[in-house]
Amino acid sequence: MPQSTSTELGVLVLAGISVTGLVLGTRQLGQLEFLELAVYDAMVRVRSEVPVDNRLLIVAITEDDIRTQKRWPLPDRVYAEALSQLQQYQPRVIGLDVLRDIPVEPGHAALTKELRRSNVVAIQSLGNTPEEAIPAPPNVSANQVGFNDLILDPDGVIRRNLMFVSDGATESVSFATRLAMQYLNNSGDRLPKGDFVLGATFSPLRANSGGYQRIDAAGEQILLNYRSAQYPSEVVTLNQVLRKQANPALIKDRVVLIGTTAPSAKDLFFTPFSAAKTANPKMPGVVIHAQMLSQTLTAAAEGRSLFWFWSEPIEVLWIISWAIAGGVLAWWVQRPLLLILSGTGLLLLLVGTGYSLFLHQAWVPVAAPAMAAIAVGSFVVAYQTQYARQQQQIVMKLLGQQTSPEIALALWNSRDRLLQSGMLAGQTLTVTILFIDIRNFSGISEQHPPEVMMDWLNEYMCSMTQAVHQHHGIVNKFMGDGLMAVFGVPVPRLTVAEIAEDARQTVACAVEMGDRLQTLNQDWQQRGLPVVQMRAGIYTGNVMAGSLGGKNRLEYAVIGDSVNIAARLEACKKDNQMGLCRILIARETLDHLQEQFYVESWGQVQLRGRQSLVEIFQVLGYADSSNRPNELDKPQPELYRDRLITEDTFEAP
Repeated sequence: MPQSTSTELGVLVLAGISVTGLVLGTRQLGQLEFLELAVYDAMVRVRSEVPVDNRLLIVAITEDDIRTQKRWPLPDRVYAEALSQLQQYQPRVIGLDVLRDIPVEPGHAALTKELRRSNVVAIQSLGNTPEEAIPAPPNVSANQVGFNDLILDPDGVIRRNLMFVSDGATESVSFATRLAMQYLNNSGDRLPKGDFVLGATFSPLRANSGGYQRIDAAGEQILLNYRSAQYPSEVVTLNQVLRKQANPALIKDRVVLIGTTAPSAKDLFFTPFSAAKTANPKMPGVVIHAQMLSQTLTAAAEGRSLFWFWSEPIEVLWIISWAIAGGVLAWWVQRPLLLILSGTGLLLLLVGTGYSLFLHQAWVPVAAPAMAAIAVGSFVVAYQTQYARQQQQIVMKLLGQQTSPEIALALWNSRDRLLQSGMLAGQTLTVTILFIDIRNFSGISEQHPPEVMMDWLNEYMCSMTQAVHQHHGIVNKFMGDGLMAVFGVPVPRLTVAEIAEDARQTVACAVEMGDRLQTLNQDWQQRGLPVVQMRAGIYTGNVMAGSLGGKNRLEYAVIGDSVNIAARLEACKKDNQMGLCRILIARETLDHLQEQFYVESWGQVQLRGRQSLVEIFQVLGYADSSNRPNELDKPQPELYRDRLITEDTFEAP
């Protein structure tokens, strides 16, 4: 988890609340309803189907039945004969899902007689307007009539069962509900809150029940619990009934629904199962009425729970909880692949929880909490990305963009430990310091214009900086013609091997600087520019490294006695130099070189401004180099044996 101040956490919390509020507002406007309905349909399709309901029988009017009668609509005589045949096998109730407000001769009188039987239920259509309404057959009792109108969701799918409709003066009962009343011989009871009791309590849907948000909840509706994707009961055809080929056991004491399943009748509707069907995706109206009837009878006679829903405050709390989970997950998990896997797991847990509740007849929002979790998680990731960029900018600014790629990467990987409140916290490190300087720069500057010296010096510093970077150091500061580089920052060196490697890299860097200067001198000589010598001082020891300065200006500073010693080594006896690049190191650095370099001792030297002695060595090249330096380039330490040497009294041999 990245380090963060309380202010940053507060910003994240407020932003998370805003993002969650946006999702909740979008949901309140109904913009997520189509997603919730898609999830609902998927859960309906995935769950196991229930066996056929043995209390029901569907008499299907098929295309073959229509071809047999050679006309459509079928005459009243056909329906009268079918009702008469069915009555012989003692059904509990017969429902005719065919509109018969006007006679279709022949046989109207016979059909009217059959419809007047007490166990027969006819239909009417309420229509969207009074002008569109189709009345029930004449001379049929109101207690034997139910409306067959179906409610379509905005996407044209039937998911609800409209049980009652009231215009204030009269109340109309649905076809399926009327059949259930007849079967149970119970007209039901109305509770003060609007609930209807028919063996079970049927609570009407609200406009925002479950995944719904802005549906028209007029009348008394319940969520339709489909029994299966096919027929919820046994099926026989109209021809089988007319030819007395139907099994009497399928009719006795059952609710028999007669209706068309022929596609040419166009009494077909989309259901939650339609999306999974490539052929015949629509369900006949009579089958949907049978699904509704089966749900009502199962709840009333078997006590099977109806769909239930949380109140709006609980749903909001549910959504907020998943939003928090998404935000926390994105905050704690930093690796992209792991975040993707854990985020997918979180969404699967949400879907699994929603589906588990669905199997227990609860419809809770799934799409909205998923959107909230994704939105808040995405915001946290975006914030962390932006925060990381800001951290990187701060770090690179503190280092002056003078680090090698390896050091920059190491620093960035350790940013959580190093970076606090926009500053690199001070820490004690064991490092190797390198100071370089141009010999007699002041005299050279007197002989050339400033603009020439600026370009010339930039060439020199650019080449020396490249050498530092290649050897994994950082350029800490430029000081006129001088440069200070540090090896071993800002990531702490925790082992002797790491400290030794920094020391070797520093000395190798100084040797390379001498080679680079030789190349530069050759070019400068051809261009008529100054040819120079340089000095280097190297010391390995402890320093304090961290941000130094104020709010308006910060720099990455390295301070301590080790820095002073390295600077004194570079300036020690400036005139004692015969070669192109003089490199002086102390015993503390030499101990780490493992004889990889050829050195000569200058003995114990008291550097300017110091009381204690420092054992100094001059680096003359790599130990395995075939180009050994000329003896004239070497100091002669044996001339000063058993003497206290100070910087002020040191003389060239």
